[in-house]
Amino acid sequence: MTASPIGRFAPSPTHHLHLGSLTTAVASYCHIKSLGGKWLVRIEDIDFERCKDSYASSILYDLEALGLHWDAEVVYQSARRAIYEDFLHNELANVSYACHCSRKQLDAYRTAHAVQHALNSPVVYPRLCLHRQLDKAHKDSKIRLQLPNVATAFVDGLQGVVWDNPAISLGDVVLKRQNQMINYILACTIDDGLQNISHIMRGLDIMPMTVAQLQLLDMCQLPKPSYFYHLPLLYNPDGQKLSKQNLATPIDTSCPNELLLQALALLGQKINPQLYDASCHEILSFAIKHWDNKPLQHKNSLGIVHT
Repeated sequence: MTASPIGRFAPSPTHHLHLGSLTTAVASYCHIKSLGGKWLVRIEDIDFERCKDSYASSILYDLEALGLHWDAEVVYQSARRAIYEDFLHNELANVSYACHCSRKQLDAYRTAHAVQHALNSPVVYPRLCLHRQLDKAHKDSKIRLQLPNVATAFVDGLQGVVWDNPAISLGDVVLKRQNQMINYILACTIDDGLQNISHIMRGLDIMPMTVAQLQLLDMCQLPKPSYFYHLPLLYNPDGQKLSKQNLATPIDTSCPNELLLQALALLGQKINPQLYDASCHEILSFAIKHWDNKPLQHKNSLGIVHT
């Protein structure tokens, strides 16, 4: 018997939901439901410096107000730290290493060695600590993942075939910071594997991490998602991605049906005129029945909105 498709929405509670994150939630919900699958919600609150319980509660309240009901208990990453540590100490022990380099030291190294990088490309870590065999438990240690220098491809249901070599594009990413915080790439990857997520629909801004996450899943001996869909983004009038960092306006769920219709219109979905007087349940039922990925394919923008 084929397992039921499983999708997820995984917001970080560093602020309230905004229109950009709402379109992701609506798209992931309608898409997985159109396949007869389950939709999970995971609160990615592993960042103990920026995440707040009040924002997590606000996000869940808004999802419920819009009729976006999840199919299993909400998972909170802050309660799963021991799981991530276990993978670090076991499956990832031989492919990770301690690093004591500060940002100031790395800037000095790059200046001294005239390290240049292309515009908008990340500066990869020069592996100064790779062979030093430093103590991972030391107070000054961050833990990095030694990514293999291999070009790999995956098929994205919206963006097409994507090739990447994260050893070159990302470098040896940090899995655990000096302040003991687990980084997003590790927590998200492990949770997707443990929750058996089969379909990932998320923002295009996360796509550069995907190949590294697939390699990390291999290292952790966890199942990989079968399908990826990286959604085009919303932008503000200044050309910036609509985000919490750019002070995107929180959504107002006082008229939830209007908000759902706005999100579906931005996603290029078919909207029946009768839906303007419909309930959230009726709107979502129609959207699920008529869900179409084609309006989202090979696009990087859903448009510009004023916040």
